[in-house]
Amino acid sequence: MKDYEKKGYLVSDFRVFRLKDASLKPIPFHYHDFHKIILFLDGDIDYVIEGKTYHLAARDIVFVSAGEIHRPIFLPSQAAYERIVIYVAPDFLSRWQAQGRESVDLARCFVQARQTASVMHQAPGTNHDLLFHMERLEKASRAEGFASGLYMEVLFIEFMILLNRSLDDHELAGLDNASYDPKIQNILAYINQHLAEPLSVDALAAHAYMSKFYLMRKFKADTGYGIHQYIRSKRLLLARDLLKTDLPITQISAEVGFADYSTFSRAFKEMFQCSPREYRTR
Repeated sequence: MKDYEKKGYLVSDFRVFRLKDASLKPIPFHYHDFHKIILFLDGDIDYVIEGKTYHLAARDIVFVSAGEIHRPIFLPSQAAYERIVIYVAPDFLSRWQAQGRESVDLARCFVQARQTASVMHQAPGTNHDLLFHMERLEKASRAEGFASGLYMEVLFIEFMILLNRSLDDHELAGLDNASYDPKIQNILAYINQHLAEPLSVDALAAHAYMSKFYLMRKFKADTGYGIHQYIRSKRLLLARDLLKTDLPITQISAEVGFADYSTFSRAFKEMFQCSPREYRTR
C-alpha cells in the first residue's frame, strides 16, 4: 500500500530560503517531518492542506505543521511563484520552551493555525511587519561573518516571537475563502481524534451520513489518497512521535490503532525505512 510521500529534509534546527519559479511540475500530496511557514509573494497558487483549498494572495502566510498532508496547485499564469520559506524542527521549538525562564511556546502559532485557518494574511502597516523580518532573516541566512550562526538563531527566535505576537494582537487574519467539503472535514477530524479505535469505511460513512462509495470517491478527490492510506499514515506519524517518549513500544502500537505488534512493526519499517526499535535508539 502506498503511503503519502515525505518530501524535503531538514538537517539543522531551521532553514530559511527564497524561491521563484516560473514553472513547476505538479507536486503530489506529501508531508514533512518539520513545520513549514511560507510567506507568499507572487504567483497564482492554490494551496491544499488537509482537505482545505486556499487561494493565495500577496502577504499571505501559510502554516503547515509536521505531518499535515498538503500540496500546492499551480494555476495558469504569467506570474512566477515567489515565496520565502522557513523549515523548523519541532524539537528545536520544544527545546527552547524547556530552556526558557518563562512559559514560551513558540510553536503556538502552528496550533492556532490548525484550529482556525492554515493560511493567514497580514496587511501592510501593522506593528509587526513580518515581511520585513522574514526578508531580513532570509538575507542573513546567505551572509557570512562573525558569529553568523548565532546571529541567525537570534533573528529566527525574534521572528517566531513577533509571529506569535502578531496573532495575539490580531494582526493576522485567517482566510475565510477556503473551499472544502464540511462532511470530509468532519471525517478528517473524526479520524485524527480516534486513531486508537477501529476505523472502517462503513463506520465512517455512517458517521457522516454518506454512502460508502461516495465517501471513498470524495475523500480521495479532496485529500489525494484513499481513506485506508490516510488512516495508516496518520497512525504511523503519531507512533513516530510517541516513540520519543518512554512508553513501551507494544503500548504505542495499541494506542495508534494496530491490532498486533508485528503488523505495526512491518508498516512502520515500510514507511520510515527502520523498525520502531531502531527509530527509538537513533
